[in-house]
Formats: sequence, C-alpha cells, structure tokens
Amino acid sequence: MKETNGQHIISLFEQWAPKSLAVEGDPVGLQIGTLNKTITKVLVTLDVNLKTVEEAIVNGCELIIAHHPPIFRGLKNMRTDLPQGMLIEKLIKHDIAVYAAHTNLDIASGGVNDLLATALQLENINILEQTSSEQLMKLAVFTPKQSTELVRTALAIAGAGQIGDYTDCSFTSEGEGRFKPSSLATPFIGQANELAVVEEDKIEVVFPISMKSKVLKALLTSHPYEEPAYDLILLDLEVNEKGLGRIGTLLQSQTLADYAEIVKKQLNVPFVRVVGNLTKEVKKVAVLGGDGNKYIQSAKRAGADVFVTGDLYFHVAQDAEAIGLAVIDPGHHVEQIMKIGVAEYMTKVCMQHKLAVEFIPSNISTEPFQLI
Repeated sequence: MKETNGQHIISLFEQWAPKSLAVEGDPVGLQIGTLNKTITKVLVTLDVNLKTVEEAIVNGCELIIAHHPPIFRGLKNMRTDLPQGMLIEKLIKHDIAVYAAHTNLDIASGGVNDLLATALQLENINILEQTSSEQLMKLAVFTPKQSTELVRTALAIAGAGQIGDYTDCSFTSEGEGRFKPSSLATPFIGQANELAVVEEDKIEVVFPISMKSKVLKALLTSHPYEEPAYDLILLDLEVNEKGLGRIGTLLQSQTLADYAEIVKKQLNVPFVRVVGNLTKEVKKVAVLGGDGNKYIQSAKRAGADVFVTGDLYFHVAQDAEAIGLAVIDPGHHVEQIMKIGVAEYMTKVCMQHKLAVEFIPSNISTEPFQLI
C-alpha cells in the first residue's frame, strides 16, 4: 500500500460521481483547503458542522467528503465570531480540506438515491427524473486480418463496445480492401503506385459520444495502416441516462400503513409523516432523498403508488392527496445513508489501487429536530 494525495483520491471519487452530473448552480467540489497534500484518513459526513469537524480532528483526518456543501451561497464576509466563519477558521487551522458531493452524488449510479432504493427493498429500479444522457456513435474500421485482434482489443480497452452489462462487444465481417499508395506514401502493405488487394476485416463497435477522442486515439495508435479507413456514425440512440430519484416495485404489495413502518425501520427514523389512505395497497414506489417537493408530479406520471421523500410542504402534501399519490416523509436526514455507502465504495476503490487511505463514516448525527 502506498501514500497518495487528495487530488488522486478525488479523481477516483469523480470517476463515480463526476461534478458534471450536478444540477445547474449546485456548489459541488473542493470548498475549503487544498487537495495537494498527503491524505491518510477521510471523514465521510452528511453535514459539516463544529461537531463533525471536531470528529475529523480527533480521528486525524486531513479531508472531509460531505454531501451537503458547507458553503452553499456566496460568502459576504468571513467573520470568525459568527458560526460559519468559526467553522471555516477551525478547518483551516487544522489543515482539513472539505469536498462537497451533492446532487452529483444523488444522481450517480450507486449514489444516494440508489442506496435509498435498495434500503427500501425496491426491485426493477429505474430513474425517476432524467437529467442527462448521451448519444451513441458507431465506429466502422477496416483492418488487415493479421491486425484485427490487436485493433479490436485496443478499442475495447478504450471503452468502446460496452452495451449495458456487457463489454468487448463488436461485430466483424470479411471483405477485400483495395488501395494504391502514392509515391509519397509509406504503406504497411503494398508498393507505391501499385494497386493492392488485401483481405480485410470490418470491425464495428459502439460507444458514447463523450468517448470519441479516446476511442479514435486507440484506433490510430493500434492500427497498422498509415491512413486507416473508418466511418463514424451518430446513432439515434441514447445511453448513460442519469437522473434524480428512483422508482421501483416491491416484491409484494402491502398497505400504506405497513410500508410506512418498513420505511421507518429501514431508514432508522423515529417517525414518518404520511399522506394518503393508510389502507391503500402500494406496490410501485418512488424515492428521492432530501427535498422532493418539485417531483410530486414526476412520481405520479411514473405510476408510483407512493413517493418517499423529505421536507414535504403543507400545500404540496395537499396537492399529492388531490392527485391520489400517497407520500411518506421520513425527513431530510435519511440522506445520512451516504456516509457508509461512500466510505465502503471508496475503501474498495482505493484498495484496488493499493492506496493507504482510511475512510471513516461519521458517527455524529446532524439531525436538527428533536421529538418532545
């Protein structure tokens, strides 16, 4: 195992939850301190407050990965006699960097909303509200038979040919290639000013448009010809669909009251607020961590019987009731599920890269509400 710096750690994290996934205006990324230093311990927390900062200090952490950005709006001052200034001062004095992953972690595959969907025992899980996708491209390239496997392998390593859960997908057909090199050419096969007829294979692979440069580089590096012939075709298909919230089904339908008890138990909360007829049978469930008020109609359009989300407003609850959508509100703090989720994921990734980094899920509850 080897030491590493914060930049390497966050680079690995952003392969999972890139900042580009975040909704517009969301202040994700490095907020306090520097990543250009050795990191041995990372605290993973939902919120950054004086208690979690003290926890980071006690555990010897040089970096905090938080879900909620501690600096959400622009600072007008940095007064150390006020709570936010005190917090930033303490972080700087103890050389602790803070990196925020908010809606990008909500949207990422395996992120907050997938963790919640799994905890809520959902199956056949899909995205509730799509925020982005990519078009597919197809590459068709002609190569001499003796080089087919080399080129095909290089394209696969570059990421071309991934379809769903399958990798290294390609199609190869046989044919004859004809070309006449000019006197200025340095041909791999054939002679200058003479027509060459070569047994060739046509390799076809698909890939997301964002990978175009990487795939073409792999092609040109591995292909033996001085000027390989290839086609790039933009397909009317989309991949890498990303979005907020998840929707899935329960193994068996149950009453709203019974499922509310399951939500309460699975998300480890003392109570839930419920909108709807408690005897109603529910089977299709939508979930969105945090504040889901904007997505009531999305849940209804997706066919959800019940929507599990937090911070439900009074009038939005009435709107949900009017359109026949049940809602279970376990609060905003259930997003704390990310603490163990992120710590486990990053521990696994860093072990694969033989990096000596410990990820510590915070033991501090940042839930501000108390029951009396």
